[in-house]
Amino acid sequence: MPPRSNPTARQMRLGTELRRLREAAGLKAKEAAAFLSSTSGQMSHVELGIAAVSEERVRRLCAYYACRDEALIDALVVMAADRTRGWWEEYRGVLPPVFLDTAEVEHHAKFLREIVITHVPGLLQTADYARAVFAYMVPGLPESDLRARVEHRMRRRILIEGDNPTPYETIIHEFALRVRVADRRVHHAQLRQILERIEQDNVTVRVIPVDQDGFAGAESSMMYAGGPVPQLDTGLRDSPTGTAFIDAAAQLDQLRALLRKVESASLDTAASRDFIHRMTKEL
Repeated sequence: MPPRSNPTARQMRLGTELRRLREAAGLKAKEAAAFLSSTSGQMSHVELGIAAVSEERVRRLCAYYACRDEALIDALVVMAADRTRGWWEEYRGVLPPVFLDTAEVEHHAKFLREIVITHVPGLLQTADYARAVFAYMVPGLPESDLRARVEHRMRRRILIEGDNPTPYETIIHEFALRVRVADRRVHHAQLRQILERIEQDNVTVRVIPVDQDGFAGAESSMMYAGGPVPQLDTGLRDSPTGTAFIDAAAQLDQLRALLRKVESASLDTAASRDFIHRMTKEL
């Protein structure tokens, strides 16, 4: 099988986890390669996500690395066997890879938790709101590209609106709810849509008012995607250069702690719903 020219975030994550298990076992890549009758270059490609690895080889490597976490091993085997070509693949070569990688991470998540500071969460946005945000953030974006970004964002919503919706919790700062990215009509429709989503059993929305005590900021918006086992959780955090994917254990622990702190500073779900409802009346 030829090397992948553009491995996805999920493919790279499998390679990263295999490398971590090897390093925890105190083994070098050449030793793992020799065990599989392979080469150091091929092992490097596997650990970078450039080369595929079979389910059988994943189990052999885990045994060689003395990994006894059966739940983790089974999850890695599932990742190795995964040949999913989700709806997001239709946008390959059309949208930046981060759009596709984000949709892929969300698709495989067991749950999603999010903190947003500047805009309404993408999974809750209306098409008009999303269009206004993209048009503003990327001035001069061709209409075809703008249309593709909005369409992609709307299709992501299947996660929380489909037949088997993913549990989704979001904490939204009041600033994000008050910023009028377009006009009054779009703003009102956006707030109404959030109120509609709150009625879904799988959706939880909390608000942080600007006058709330105990909130010193979250630095940036972030999403936390739960994996099949905690070791395979993934954090997505905004950065000056784009979205950063986080999978290191210490950083994931830090994100979990931040989520707990931010949640403690937010209104409960009923008060949050009432808060948003009052905002719609103000419009």
